[in-house]
Amino acid sequence: MFKTKTIARMLAATSLLAMTALAHAQSMDRVYVIDQRGEVARSGTGLCWRTGFWTPAAAANDPAGCACDKDLLPKEKCEPKPAAAAAAPAAAKPITIAAKELFDYDKAILKPEGKAAIDREVIAKLKEAGPIKTMLVTGHTDRLGSQQYNQKLSEKRAEVVKSYLVSKGVPVDKIETMGAGKTQPATGVPKCDDKLPKKKLIECLAPHRRVTIDVTAEPKK
Repeated sequence: MFKTKTIARMLAATSLLAMTALAHAQSMDRVYVIDQRGEVARSGTGLCWRTGFWTPAAAANDPAGCACDKDLLPKEKCEPKPAAAAAAPAAAKPITIAAKELFDYDKAILKPEGKAAIDREVIAKLKEAGPIKTMLVTGHTDRLGSQQYNQKLSEKRAEVVKSYLVSKGVPVDKIETMGAGKTQPATGVPKCDDKLPKKKLIECLAPHRRVTIDVTAEPKK
C-alpha cells in the first residue's frame, strides 16, 4: 500500500513538473498551458492548466479563454453575436409615368412612345434589382368626367400596362392592377381653374393622368 501511494505521488509530481516545464517553454502571450499536441493541457477533472501569466483580463484575450473560464469572463465576450437580420425586400420609390406618354387622351391603347417609356423607366430598372416579390400597377385620371367613367378608364389603362410588362418578361403572377379613377389627384402640381378653356384645362390637368408602378423586389445578390 505504501509503495502504491508513493508511486502515485511521484506520478503527480512528474505531471506537475511537466506542466510547469511546458508553461515556461510556450509563448508568453498564452495564459493556459499548451501541451505537445498544441492543445490546452487539462487536469483529470477537465480543468485547464493556467500559466503564471493568467489574469481574467488576459484570459479574455486568449483563444481558449471562453472554453476554459467562461464563468469568469465578461458575458458578451463568450456569447455568440446575434445573427444579422435578413435583409427585407427592397421597396423602391413608386415609378410614375405620365399618361400622355403612354396613351392618347381618353384612350387606353399603348402608344409606341409609351412602350419606350416603360422599357426605360421600369424594365431597365428591374434588371438592376433582385427577384420581384410584388408589383402594383395603378391607373389614375384627372377630375373631368364622372367617377364611374374614370374608374373604368383607369382600370383599362392599368391592365394594358400589365399586359406589356408581361410581354417583356415580368411574371404575370407578380403583378396586380388597380384603377384609382380620379380619387387620387397628383400632389405638388399647379391648380387648374375650371373656367379655363377646355383644351387648356386638359393640358393643365395632365399631371393627374398617370400610371404608377410600385415594385417590391428581393435585394440583388
